[in-house]
Amino acid sequence: MTETERPAPSRALIRSLDPEQLALIEQHLLSLSDNDRYLRFGYPAIDEQISRYVAKLDFGRDELFGIFDAELQLVAAAHLAYLDAPGQQHMAEFGVSVSPELRGRGYGQQLFERCVVHARNHGVSRLIVHALSENAAMLKIARNAGASVVREGTESQAYLELPPADFGSQVGELLAEGLARTDYHLKSGVKQVRGVIDLMHEIREGVRDARDQTKP
Repeated sequence: MTETERPAPSRALIRSLDPEQLALIEQHLLSLSDNDRYLRFGYPAIDEQISRYVAKLDFGRDELFGIFDAELQLVAAAHLAYLDAPGQQHMAEFGVSVSPELRGRGYGQQLFERCVVHARNHGVSRLIVHALSENAAMLKIARNAGASVVREGTESQAYLELPPADFGSQVGELLAEGLARTDYHLKSGVKQVRGVIDLMHEIREGVRDARDQTKP
């Protein structure tokens, strides 16, 4: 299939993440390969470093977004970190990771777009992406959005100037979040029903085995 014949990536439902999902965030990041960790963090992060990163996530200041599969496993996550240094109060930094088996679906791009809307709605005027210069996928996402990219040896920085929030960005984010949370709760309900069915099946099998063992 050629590039022109390849179907457009389907839109994922992206919801904001809560502190209750810290374990899923950690599980997702720990599942990344050594090279993926290197590209995501800019260094070959070991398990202990990832665990410390997750433990320090500040949900009161920053925002995290995620994409879940049918089993409610976190398969892609984005971190929108608000900067608070002097002169950076209206800036935020973007970071993203996608599970290897789901690459090529546009999840990174969609998470970036979701973060752009959220940043606009919260007064951010400049979005920053720090990436290794070899991280072509991340830099492509930034360039596609119109960001200017400055390369400094092995590292690159992308800067995207954001317009102010408007009615469309505010309503669009509310709708996107509502749809994603509804989808999450539906998946959770289906998963619970499956669990009950599996438990009932195990009980029936156990009763049948016990009955067979007591037969003369």
